[in-house]
Amino acid sequence: MDKQQLLASLPSVDEILKSDKGLQWQTVYPRRSLLKAIREVIDQGRQAILKGDLGELSLEEIISDIQRHMEKALEFNLKPVINATGIVIHTNLGRSVLSEEIMENVRKTACSYSNLEYEVEEGRRGKRYSHVRKLLTEITGAEDSLIVNNNAAAVFVCLTALAKSREVVVSRGELVEIGGSFRIPDVMSSSGALLREVGATNKTHVRDYEAAINENTALLLKVHQSNYRMVGFTSAVSVNELVALGRKRGIPVMFDLGSGSLIDLKPYGIHIEPTVQETVRAGADIVTFSGDKLLGGPQGGVIIGKAELIEKIAKNPLMRAVRVDKMTLAAFEAVLRCYLDEDKAKEKIPTLNMLLQDPGKIKERAGRIVSRLRKKLGPAFTGSARIDILEDSSQSGGGALPEIEFTTYVVAIRPARISVNALEERLRRGTPPIVARIKDNALLIDTRTIRDTEIDALVKGIVNAL
Repeated sequence: MDKQQLLASLPSVDEILKSDKGLQWQTVYPRRSLLKAIREVIDQGRQAILKGDLGELSLEEIISDIQRHMEKALEFNLKPVINATGIVIHTNLGRSVLSEEIMENVRKTACSYSNLEYEVEEGRRGKRYSHVRKLLTEITGAEDSLIVNNNAAAVFVCLTALAKSREVVVSRGELVEIGGSFRIPDVMSSSGALLREVGATNKTHVRDYEAAINENTALLLKVHQSNYRMVGFTSAVSVNELVALGRKRGIPVMFDLGSGSLIDLKPYGIHIEPTVQETVRAGADIVTFSGDKLLGGPQGGVIIGKAELIEKIAKNPLMRAVRVDKMTLAAFEAVLRCYLDEDKAKEKIPTLNMLLQDPGKIKERAGRIVSRLRKKLGPAFTGSARIDILEDSSQSGGGALPEIEFTTYVVAIRPARISVNALEERLRRGTPPIVARIKDNALLIDTRTIRDTEIDALVKGIVNAL
């Protein structure tokens, strides 16, 4: 059959629409999407015939292609993936995971009207932050609090409200890049505050701050090294020392903690992350930190501190631009309630649970996955891949605890019939996508970040890919 005959054999759009499958599709799919898929498949067939890459194409094959197009087109772009990297707070994969229990509160709030800005008992307009204010002040010991849409916004609105057109003194060693080329000096410049750098990159002393203070000084700002470390010939001014200087000179002290932990991690061998509570007790007037990192909540920036300063920040017009919605507040409230009992927080908040889980449990989970894989692959097991359980290390991720490596166990897969890169790609393109890492020519499934509810889908995805 020549090209003209092949082209003539292609069905028309109308012919497909009137077929049994076409009539069925029209009851299920939006007509615009369906027409687009049909035209694209027919056009692809036409182009393949013209290039000589395709012989006769049956109606059944065309209908099958259209079905795949429709399923792909109607998939949600934002969808769940299985995180097999071992990176707990994975920025590219949505950072902290929320539990079903926490999400139930979000679901109930989102599916109905709520008292977002309404005082039910008094029958009058209320404030949206009142739903989490009491919890935050009780847990942290601060006088008052606010929540905005991320920690960069928290720093930005604080600087705008408290230091616009005035100087903010910061150590050169703390002029950090938050991420995505978003740097403290840039945030400060955009806020209208005037940066006053003091000290050297590796060493800053109290006398450096004191020498920089003048009648135009609005804040003394300390930025925690949450996403990097400086070692060697270094020294930095502690928050206690900075607060003492601030009290002496009548200048507020602001501390940007970055990650912001509400749990003391020292019993777990982590001594580099101060708690929010410690910072408040040290006397910092304003403290900012993320809600979706070590706290384990939804994306947000938390501002806590002295009531008079929080009130000033709350009245700034920027607060409306950076405020959070009812679903974020519902998630925050559910997460914060867990922190009323520290043991409950470690159990109920997935981020803490994954970071602090016993390596023995991780190894046991890896064993269950390998056992399931061997059972599913059956006699083909030895011929399709070499699968081992290996000890390895995980990271916190999300710019938190950069120096800490957590002991973990991985399922190491060395495929026999395809390359390890091809296996990684197949897993990534599967349903659901499985994101893993490659090391020493093996694909590693880090079971620290695999939840028990994901094991079935994980095993099925690996078997299909192999």
